[in-house]
Amino acid sequence: MTSPLYFPIAACGAASRPEAAGYDKRWLIIDDQGAWVSQGHCEKLADIQVDLRLGFLVLRAPGMLRLDIPLDVIEDDDSVRTHAQIGRQRVDVVDEGEVAAAWVSNFLGRPCRLVKIHPDAGRVLWPEL
Repeated sequence: MTSPLYFPIAACGAASRPEAAGYDKRWLIIDDQGAWVSQGHCEKLADIQVDLRLGFLVLRAPGMLRLDIPLDVIEDDDSVRTHAQIGRQRVDVVDEGEVAAAWVSNFLGRPCRLVKIHPDAGRVLWPEL
């Protein structure tokens, strides 16, 4: 029997831990225009390995140091709120900061940001991958 796979960062590597179910597609990577970067636009996303450990989202990729992002942060700082375009839907998101942006930008070789779906954003209608 195969364990289900979850994708904490949409279009990146999968996590198989049962606790990952509650974080499936909670994060995404956006370009400098705020549009979701999918594997159709950047195949290197699949090389980003994602895991959940000790309260952190853990990112690893070839040639990169590990990056840990806290899982459950109270989203009360409006200065980091922005919007992302996911297909035809505009979604309220929270920017994970400059370190995360530098990490994904350096690995993908283009300006990008790691953002998290805001808890009040409602249902996201993900396009077919």
